[in-house]
Amino acid sequence: MEVFNLRVISRVGLVLFFGSLAWSQTPVVGKGVKKTGREQAQEYFKSDAEKNKESSSSKSVASSDHYLALHFGNFIQGDAWSWGQKEKQKKTGGASAGVTYRYEEWGQTDLNIRIDYNEYSVLNEKPQKLSFMPVIIFPEASSKFPLYFGAGAGLGIYFKQLPDESNVAFDYQLFMGARFFNVYGATGFFIETGIKNHLHLTSDGQFNGTYLALGAVFTF
Repeated sequence: MEVFNLRVISRVGLVLFFGSLAWSQTPVVGKGVKKTGREQAQEYFKSDAEKNKESSSSKSVASSDHYLALHFGNFIQGDAWSWGQKEKQKKTGGASAGVTYRYEEWGQTDLNIRIDYNEYSVLNEKPQKLSFMPVIIFPEASSKFPLYFGAGAGLGIYFKQLPDESNVAFDYQLFMGARFFNVYGATGFFIETGIKNHLHLTSDGQFNGTYLALGAVFTF
C-alpha cells in the first residue's frame, strides 16, 4: 500500500511539474505573453541605472526637467488707439517671434520666462518692441496633458518707435495651446493662440491683438 501511494504521489508531482512548466511558456489571454524564467532572471539582474533610464524615458517631461520653446507667428488681428493719432487704427499687428524657458515647477503650474519680439504697422511706420515677462502655464508639463493655458505680464521696450511716443510699455498676454513633447528625441512641437496687449507708460496709446504661433520645444 505504501509503495502504491508513493507511486501515485510521484506521478502527480511529475504531472504538476510539467504542467506548470508548459503554462509558464504559453500566452495568457488578455495579458500578452508571460515571461519565461530566463527573461525574469534578466529583468531581475538589470542594473538600477537601466531601470531608472527606462522609467524616465516613459515620461514626457519630469518635474525636474527644463524646457525651452521657440515660437514664430503673426498677429491675426490688431487694433491701436491713440498711437500716433487719436483715431482707432485697425490691422496694426505684424510678425511675432519669441522664446519661452521653463525654470521651475510650482504646484500644478510651470513658472516660465518669456521674451517676445513683435512688429507693428502704425501710420506707415514699423515700430518694433521686445517684451520681457514672467509667465505661468497650467497644467504643469509633467502632467503629460497636451492642452495648456497661460498668462503673463511684464515690460515692453521699443527699439524703434514713432516720434513723441513712449519707448516703454506694460505688456500682458493670455493664451492657450497644444504641446507634444519628445516627438523626435528631446524635440517636440506646439501650437499657440491668444491675446497680446500693451499700454504705453509715458504717453497715450494702447494695442490689443490676437495672434497665432507655431514652434518647437526642447527638453533637457
